[in-house]
Amino acid sequence: MEYVYAALLLDAAGKEVNEKNILEVVKAAGLSPNEAQAKAVAASLKGVNIKDVIKSAQTMSVAAPAAAAPAAKEGEGKKAKEPKEEQKSEAEAASGLASLFGG
Repeated sequence: MEYVYAALLLDAAGKEVNEKNILEVVKAAGLSPNEAQAKAVAASLKGVNIKDVIKSAQTMSVAAPAAAAPAAKEGEGKKAKEPKEEQKSEAEAASGLASLFGG
């Protein structure tokens, strides 16, 4: 978990999220760094815009109750299905990050 936190901290600081920087943050926190875990986190986040993922996760938590509400008209039923498809792809993206948490 500390490796994910290190990656988030690096991103928030505008630093490159890579194995070396993650190891430095973990070391600076007083922990014994594990190169394999740092490498796995760095590889998992390569090409991922962390800010967009966080924003998307926040949007999903707000949109979930709205998607569960039944449509009053048949025409609205199609509109309700579109967010579900979008949520599915966002959920798939989030599931990749969930693997970083051991899930």
